[in-house]
Amino acid sequence: MSEVIIGRDRERAAISGLVESTAGRVLVVRGEAGVGKSALLEEAAELAIRDGHLVSRITGVEAESELPYSGLHQLLYQLLPLNDDIRVALDVITGRRPDDAPSVMTLGITVLELLSDLATRRPVLVTLDDGQWLDDSSADVFGFVGRRIGSIPVKLLVAVRDEVVSRFDSAVLPEISVGPLTDEDAVRLLDRHHPSLDERVRQWVLDQALGNPLALLELPSLAGDAGLPRTLHHLYGSRIAALSDAARAELLMGALDGVGSRPGDDRPKPRHRMRNVDEAVACGLLTAEPITGDVTFRHPLVRSSVVRMATPEQCRAAHRALADVHRDDLERRAIHLAAACVAPDEEVARALEAAADSAIRRGGAIAAVGWLTRAAELSEDAEERARRLSYATFLSGYAARPGSALPPVHLTSGPDAALNAIHQAFFEDGDVRSAHRQVTAAIEGLNGEPTETLTRLQVLLLAISQYAADPVLWTEAHRTLASLGDLVTEQTQIYSNTWSDVILHGRGWAGPLERTAANLRDREPWDVTRLATAAYHLDILSQYRPHLERVADRELATGTAFSGMLMLQMILLDQIGSGDWDDAVRTGERALALEIEHGRHLLAHQTRAHLAQLAALRGQLARALELRAEADAWARPRGVGFITNLADSIAVTAALSAGDYETAYRHSVDITTPGTFRPYCGPASRSLLDLVEAALHTGRTEEARRHALAARDAGFADLTPRLALTCYGALAMTATSEGEAAEMFARATSHPAAARFPFETARIELAHGIRLRHARERIAARPILAHAAETFERLGATAWAERASAELRIDGATPLVSASHLSLTWQERRIADLAASGLTNKEIGARLHLSPRTVSSHLYRIFPKLGVTTRAALRDAMNRPDHVSASND
Repeated sequence: MSEVIIGRDRERAAISGLVESTAGRVLVVRGEAGVGKSALLEEAAELAIRDGHLVSRITGVEAESELPYSGLHQLLYQLLPLNDDIRVALDVITGRRPDDAPSVMTLGITVLELLSDLATRRPVLVTLDDGQWLDDSSADVFGFVGRRIGSIPVKLLVAVRDEVVSRFDSAVLPEISVGPLTDEDAVRLLDRHHPSLDERVRQWVLDQALGNPLALLELPSLAGDAGLPRTLHHLYGSRIAALSDAARAELLMGALDGVGSRPGDDRPKPRHRMRNVDEAVACGLLTAEPITGDVTFRHPLVRSSVVRMATPEQCRAAHRALADVHRDDLERRAIHLAAACVAPDEEVARALEAAADSAIRRGGAIAAVGWLTRAAELSEDAEERARRLSYATFLSGYAARPGSALPPVHLTSGPDAALNAIHQAFFEDGDVRSAHRQVTAAIEGLNGEPTETLTRLQVLLLAISQYAADPVLWTEAHRTLASLGDLVTEQTQIYSNTWSDVILHGRGWAGPLERTAANLRDREPWDVTRLATAAYHLDILSQYRPHLERVADRELATGTAFSGMLMLQMILLDQIGSGDWDDAVRTGERALALEIEHGRHLLAHQTRAHLAQLAALRGQLARALELRAEADAWARPRGVGFITNLADSIAVTAALSAGDYETAYRHSVDITTPGTFRPYCGPASRSLLDLVEAALHTGRTEEARRHALAARDAGFADLTPRLALTCYGALAMTATSEGEAAEMFARATSHPAAARFPFETARIELAHGIRLRHARERIAARPILAHAAETFERLGATAWAERASAELRIDGATPLVSASHLSLTWQERRIADLAASGLTNKEIGARLHLSPRTVSSHLYRIFPKLGVTTRAALRDAMNRPDHVSASND
């Protein structure tokens, strides 16, 4: 039982209210060192145990603050046995399993599910002491959990120091501050523990302690010493100095390894077990658990005082010994080895670089910057030092985030610094021509030396060229790469040929891309985004979206924030293409907020353009044109052709949505003239149906047919799935015979891409249904028009839905659109179709690249929407005559 706390009535009432609450509660306790936060947490734990709670105690450790998920590791292993899903997640985040590290949201949901399951049997209290030392990844997960535990009987109590910046400062959780004791309570505390003090010493202690409970308890032992202690760390100095060398060495090993920061040392990851600690226990530096013998430092200040009083050589010796303790843990071993070094050591530098690579792949880019910088300092070879500094410099640019304090990278000149400067300036200012010039000059300045910097410059040149969308700049970029010969990797060639113009250069690159992206979890986050961009241009992004969704949150929280923003853009584009438009709006708005916060104005205007296109598709014309105008006004003076081309495409879509086909045609020919596809202009090929539809509605049948035939002759059918779909659709819409129209329509709607691009498929159906009606084949037209109307309605493409419904009415039919079906998102529709066909959750997950748990969550929402409670009823609902399955997987 802890000693009775004196005073603190307000704080104790708040904490006891938290423990006694039947609902979930969270509270952050703030205060300076020694003010009594730990005592309040311990009292809460004892109260909770008496009330039948399951209590989990966690402590942040400064020595582990750079190790991603080390704090979360404490919680999960205290709650053994774990279910399979949670054990897999734990093994991934601790590096025991080679898989994608889950995002903060995924881990947060996993922890919530675990705590919720435990709370069904007994209430749960989690106390987190020294939260300021918790690693960022774990702190973000606990923040996520804390904001969502109101509905389950789980309580979270966090203690943090005021003077140390932590992730809990911005976690938006309820807080209470613990200040100094009142004069009356300070006297009571001092007199209770030191009743025999001389009055002069007593007054001196009260004056020096200033209401700090720890100082009140410890200062009396220093009375009479020469000079007054300037900080609380001095309180323990004399006791530590009086220990034997062996005892001090044990304390130092424990302090540097975080031993004694939580109950027990029998964790799967080995820890130094302190021996010969009787002296330290006897003089009040450690406390020992009577039954288990586990020791804990009396206060975190003891741990830091031990480290401060050790000589540099003593610290290095302790780190060398700890490196051996952690010989099977890549990251811990490397950190201790680095701390033990004073001179360059290539073996240690390699270990640190390997640890950094491991951290980067698990979302720990911020920590990796510091490790790479230290690896450079320890490099014996000048070239290796420069390479590692280059890597750290490059990574710091990708990991930078507002308000973050990245370790300094001491590199102020040379191509690496130039690369970072150009990258930062380009994505802030969008000065295409200047950036293109600078990167080309930097590549030429390397004189063809094969370095990682050269590869990074090549990729940056391609990215700038992609945004320029200028044939002249693309020609220069291709010429520059050609001059480098074998110094251009196949991966860079994939980017060069897919980002530029798929008609001119993209043929045959889908296979190499899929081989390169076969195991994305082993790729750095910037490679993931680059390969995803290539997949978007080749219309195969959907197969990589599950990975992007898993890792985007992780990268935005503790990894490469720039990569995280690009991942959101890729997710947004795939959601638009696959018909998940409600989700796309949420993703786009989130991406836009982050891009504005980070000052990435180029990405922000790109996202505005994508959101404008989506608004135009849904008939929200005022919003579409407002966003388009903002993006266009910024991009056009800077020559950012990628965005200005998008702006032209938005104008076409808005006009089509409004039924203004003449305006749509004029904007379409601004993108590309009929019968041609303007080089290096993405919308030129993607707007095939737009130009054909606008031309047909304005009587320009010859131009429409010429454009459809140009797509056929350019090989659209063999280039990408979406281009094949739209090519067959355009040929069906412009066919000169009913036989050709029927054949091309069948090819379009039976193509595998038809299910993946529902909006384009519905447009083709609408056009073909109209054609059949005009040919007086009304019976054949009705189901095609009905399915098109249903798809448009489900997507929220209101103008197109109204047209399809109008055609049905003209045909003498009532649109057979089920309101319950329309309430399903596109993803839910696909899952419902597959479940109705008899597939299990696991089989559905394998087909759609989702976990069985995610499939189950979707079905949980689908059943009430359709008014069913069983899979048999679901099958009946999805197989009604008025329903056409959306899944052609």
